[in-house]
Amino acid sequence: MTLLVRTAAELAALERTGRRAVVMTMGALHEGHATLVRTARESVGPEGQVVVTVFVNPLQFGAGEDLDRYPRTLDADIELAGHAGADAVFAPSVDEVYPGGEPQVRITAGPMGERLEGASRPGHFDGMLTVVAKLLHLTAPDLALFGQKDAQQLALIRRMARDLNFPVEIVGVPTVREADGLALSSRNRYLSPADRTTALALSRALFAARDRLTAEHALHARAAATHASSGRALALSRIGEARAAADAYAVEAAGPSPAVVRAAAQSVLDEAVKAEPPLALDYLALVDPATFDEAGDGFAGEAVLAIAARVGTTRLIDNIPLNFGAPA
Repeated sequence: MTLLVRTAAELAALERTGRRAVVMTMGALHEGHATLVRTARESVGPEGQVVVTVFVNPLQFGAGEDLDRYPRTLDADIELAGHAGADAVFAPSVDEVYPGGEPQVRITAGPMGERLEGASRPGHFDGMLTVVAKLLHLTAPDLALFGQKDAQQLALIRRMARDLNFPVEIVGVPTVREADGLALSSRNRYLSPADRTTALALSRALFAARDRLTAEHALHARAAATHASSGRALALSRIGEARAAADAYAVEAAGPSPAVVRAAAQSVLDEAVKAEPPLALDYLALVDPATFDEAGDGFAGEAVLAIAARVGTTRLIDNIPLNFGAPA
């Protein structure tokens, strides 16, 4: 049976067994959260302890955002968490987390927190990091698991844990998607059937970019395998393989192009802007996951392609990890 814990004192009194993992949520749990809990259980083993936090944090909601509208389904959350392997659910009140009102001292996200989501939602990441820091202190876990769907959040939490010496391992868990590709989110429940059809452009755009990158890698590998050179391009041209010749010239000294990959996603989003209802794009960005700096020409290594958009009144985010191999 999953134990419901309401106060910091009750949490501190929990008998600790083995390693402890925490999964932090704002409630309205779905299969994505269940995957986090199951991963936590696998990580600590049967002798370990899994704590799920459920707290709708007012500090990370800006003016005009959906704090009051945010779904609160604690009974269902406890049931889902328990079935997935949680030992306890810590669901404190706002007064319990912020006694005496909003804290005067907060965590500041820094330059990374001012980009993308931070630019669209000023102060959001400061509020998020403040509550994550508090919950890390209160739950004292050995590891904390977060979904990769919130890639910028995950990057900032990792940076905070490193910069401020939190004794915890931060674990990212891959995004869970519905059968049609839509990333699981508590906000999906607000989408009408027509909204949902438009919203699928987010995942389609990401997959189009991934497929384009795969094709770019294959093209580069083919050129490298045949020792592409100006001489080979000339030979191919002579036998009428003009496209192959162009490919050989293009990949002779360059790896996959971030601009081409980004454009593949943009073309899908451009079509969705014309849909009914239309997609209102907030941003499309290809970034370094450690800094969230934009990946420019010649970029090599791990990257994240991130999208934020609004469909009707619902704002959605999604992303996909990509790997730009170093040019040969």
